[in-house]
Amino acid sequence: MKLFAHAHATHPDWRMAVALAAAQIEAQRHDAAGLHIHQPTLGWVYLSDHYAPQAQALLADLQQRWPGVAWVGGVGVGIAANGVEYFDEPAVALMLTDLPREQFSLFSGRKPLRQAPAGFVPAIAQVHADGRTEALDELLRDLSGVTQTGYLFGGLVSARNQPLHIADGVFEGGLSGVAFAPEVALVSRVTQGCQPVGPVRHVTRGERNVVAELDGEPALDCLLRDLGVSDREPREALPRIRETLAGLNDASDDALARPGQFGVDTRVRHIVGIDPARGGVALADDVEPGQQLAWCRRDTEAARRDLTRICAEIREELEPETLTVEAALALQGAQADHAPHPARRMAGAIYVSCLGRGGPHFGAPSAELAIVQRALGDVPLVGFFASGEIARRHLYGYTGVLTVFPAT
Repeated sequence: MKLFAHAHATHPDWRMAVALAAAQIEAQRHDAAGLHIHQPTLGWVYLSDHYAPQAQALLADLQQRWPGVAWVGGVGVGIAANGVEYFDEPAVALMLTDLPREQFSLFSGRKPLRQAPAGFVPAIAQVHADGRTEALDELLRDLSGVTQTGYLFGGLVSARNQPLHIADGVFEGGLSGVAFAPEVALVSRVTQGCQPVGPVRHVTRGERNVVAELDGEPALDCLLRDLGVSDREPREALPRIRETLAGLNDASDDALARPGQFGVDTRVRHIVGIDPARGGVALADDVEPGQQLAWCRRDTEAARRDLTRICAEIREELEPETLTVEAALALQGAQADHAPHPARRMAGAIYVSCLGRGGPHFGAPSAELAIVQRALGDVPLVGFFASGEIARRHLYGYTGVLTVFPAT
């Protein structure tokens, strides 16, 4: 597999932005060295919400420029490219590959994955969804069940106007995306952005979204104790509670990957209320007895380390004879002020990060994507900043989902 063609551009006029990006794509497709794909079959398009009202016209423009290419993607308040983040400005990011057409299949509400062409076996699926969709968790579980591996990756489109997603059409509500056959190799990792502030506990009593007891004690007592604040006046602890989140895991999950670091299955949820009279804590998700829970906070340094770690793990998996995780982590630190190295054995990548991350959280414009570029390498990459991230069959928050197509 050759390098994917990719481009990004910003301009007040969407037509000019697409034209600028298209010129970059065409230059890569006809490069003298022949490193990039030449005849594209599948494309990704991510556009900032400034262009959402023109999404249909923008898609039609792409279809006219590259006839026969299938397009997937969506709208974001922020979008991403290789080493670059566009927040609160009009921009578009494109990426094209030449996967054989029989190895992928687009799906949407109009064309469910269960109705994929005869003979196509969906192994993994990329999903873009509208977070306002009713019973979205069930839809994701159903979609996961249709795939051979059960693995989904993607996110919830984000917009201040129209949260649109694209799959050879422009959609609002529901979900859409592209499924890949078993022949398509993918490496995907989840990076967490929060750090536990207390021990992992077990939900011993709860109803709907209210945690009543943890380890047999009132949940609010456990929360206050883990935060190190007085349990005499819970309302005085509200400023600390507002900074706190809950990391949830199923009973069978490994809640911690290592001491002080959540495992990949942890779903971070907001605390939406407390009940001092009954000692309950309400979360922005339903809970069940037996689940594991640890209170947590967002942590920039922990997020930076974990993002570097998953990039290093991907590089080690794809470049085992040239780089270990330890060497990659050391290299990332040594190269912090230098140009990124070439990304060997990687054809392209997709990165979906939380809307609450990005440069504003990591301390500088484009800081998060700069970390990915330095740690992973100079790989063609596009993505967006989501209202929720999707990996496996779960909906996450404050995470990043990085998926790489090896250059096999």
